[in-house]
Amino acid sequence: MDMAEHMIRKHGYNGFSFREIAASVGIKSASVHYHFATKAGLGAAVAKRFRERFEAELANRASPDINPLANWRNLFRDALNDDGLMCLCGILAVEGDDLPPEVAIEARQFMRNGIDGISKLEGHNAQDGARIMAQLEGAMLLARSLGDPQIFDQATEHLA
Repeated sequence: MDMAEHMIRKHGYNGFSFREIAASVGIKSASVHYHFATKAGLGAAVAKRFRERFEAELANRASPDINPLANWRNLFRDALNDDGLMCLCGILAVEGDDLPPEVAIEARQFMRNGIDGISKLEGHNAQDGARIMAQLEGAMLLARSLGDPQIFDQATEHLA
């Protein structure tokens, strides 16, 4: 699942195969199929795991001493710093209509949970949630496409 996540974040959902995953981790393609009958099943499991890990890390970082929006920003920024790649669900969102339904559902759930989570922060509403999620994902997209993480910092500085 780690290799699938990396490949999706780097090349998109249509940019990987079971064979490539297997070769990258030194196993046979049949071993991947043993755990995931379909690519869609693997993609959905990876997206769900990504969402759950993101939400858990956000909860772990919560502190009364830190602006909650700074936590959101920092978590996106840390992902960009780790490997220079996009948010998994951001890249999946770009592929939207080309995704199998089960993968699209998980990617949309990440976005909905993000909008809802930000909306529930003190002093924010649904419009803020959508705007801030768009800023975070968009800043990540710009930084990735331009190869310059400082673009993310500039675009999201007000959230810090």
